[in-house]
Amino acid sequence: MKKAYIGKAMDIEPITYDDGIKVKKAHKRVLIGNKLGAPNFVMRLFTLEKDGYSPRHSHNWEHEVFVLKGKLEVFDGEKYVVAEEGDFVFVPPNVEHQFKNINDGESQFICVIPKSGGE
Repeated sequence: MKKAYIGKAMDIEPITYDDGIKVKKAHKRVLIGNKLGAPNFVMRLFTLEKDGYSPRHSHNWEHEVFVLKGKLEVFDGEKYVVAEEGDFVFVPPNVEHQFKNINDGESQFICVIPKSGGE
């Protein structure tokens, strides 16, 4: 019998990305994805430490982002704009984007992508 699954985000071991150039002090936790058998979407929790950032990149799937904590500079394909706690960000396919933490402490955001984008 199938049933809903409830988990604790911080119980999931993060994957850390930090080459000091393209990506810095970034941690990803896959909350919902292949492990739970999610058929359509992947939900990830990103934590950016102080001065941390994701790589500036683009791809052919969308991002749906909700800022849980802190303040981010988001490259929207043309310029950097500020998104903070309680804001959402929609990044269409093939739009160059990046997330930079501009908060004094860490910032966190949920990012949902189609399963075709990987985890």
